[in-house]
Amino acid sequence: MPVKVRAVRVCSACVAIWSFVSFAATVTVYEFYRTSGRTTPFTTVAGMQCSEFLTFIPVTPFAFMLALRFPLRRHNWIKPTLLYTICGLAYNLGHITFRGLTPYGYFDASHREWTFAFWDVYAHTFRNVFAVGRTMFLTTVVDDVIASYIPIVIVAHAFVYYRGFHERELQTMRLEKELASARLQTLKSQLQPHFLFNTLHSISALMLTDVNAADRMLTSLSDLLRMSLEDDGTHLTSLSREIEFLNVYLDIEKVRFEERLHVTFDIAPECLDAQVPHLLLQPVVENAVRHGIAKLSYGGEIRIVAKRGHGRTLELWIRDNGPGSRSPSLGKTREGLGLRLTRARMAALYGEKQTCEFRNLAGSGAEVCLRLPFSTTEGAVLSDVSAPDSDPQLTGKSA
Repeated sequence: MPVKVRAVRVCSACVAIWSFVSFAATVTVYEFYRTSGRTTPFTTVAGMQCSEFLTFIPVTPFAFMLALRFPLRRHNWIKPTLLYTICGLAYNLGHITFRGLTPYGYFDASHREWTFAFWDVYAHTFRNVFAVGRTMFLTTVVDDVIASYIPIVIVAHAFVYYRGFHERELQTMRLEKELASARLQTLKSQLQPHFLFNTLHSISALMLTDVNAADRMLTSLSDLLRMSLEDDGTHLTSLSREIEFLNVYLDIEKVRFEERLHVTFDIAPECLDAQVPHLLLQPVVENAVRHGIAKLSYGGEIRIVAKRGHGRTLELWIRDNGPGSRSPSLGKTREGLGLRLTRARMAALYGEKQTCEFRNLAGSGAEVCLRLPFSTTEGAVLSDVSAPDSDPQLTGKSA
């Protein structure tokens, strides 16, 4: 596929490059003449060098754009090579034509000076165009093709390959982000039926013992589903919105556990606008309810803490005073599906910039500690989304 580039930029670059070459050649040649004892005026040297190099400006953009339009490929190089050969000769003819229109385009051997190629200033008549053109062509074609035309074609090909590599790299990054986004959506879609089925199971159990309580749970469940559908297309939400969602879920659990469930929040005000994954807290709190509070015959408490950590980090703790996990089998039980999906989503969103730790507390109870980058802008987080190499498993740590 041909590489598109603005002709204005190419022409501007040609003017700048050939002007610099003309200036450098003028200074170099004049210094050479001066040190060798030749008294050639600076203006004459400048005219000679500008006549030679500035006349490349009109033909260089065509050579460059041609190479961009028909780059050499491994499977298709014969036709472009023939085309480059023909255009190389045309490049030289164009150059000597423009050069011949300058006062220093042709060396007049009879008067031993540089003058116009096609106009004899002494005889005031036109020269033999064919003879002059043949002489200029034969004396300049090798230098023009090797020293000018081929380097232009090489630079154009380097530009083509660089742009191709850059575009492939951008395409790869877009595909990786799309893959990561799809994976996040899959993980999130697994969480939604997870808590829905658990809640419906609780409602089904209450229908046989307390119809009014089951009715209240259904009402809260409808609010929960409404909020879930409102945020269905988002991966991130504010912590305040997540706590609002969590409170609706806790209303359902409080109907079930009544006075046995107490929940306290300790949220730093500056953390309320922080961006967190949608459905981050609910599965962790559900894990604490099912495997912590539900195991207690007396009242249990869940404490949710949020504060700024060191640097730009947000730290979240979900603690319960349940039995914890004092054996490998209980450890696996405490790490339910919701907790594993939460860890996988955090890894997908933040990579190595996050931690998700489960540990027993001294005496009784358990704690889940979540650390993630602190940001109040969704785009700042999603721009760093990358697909993880594997699904990390939540690791348990004994206090």
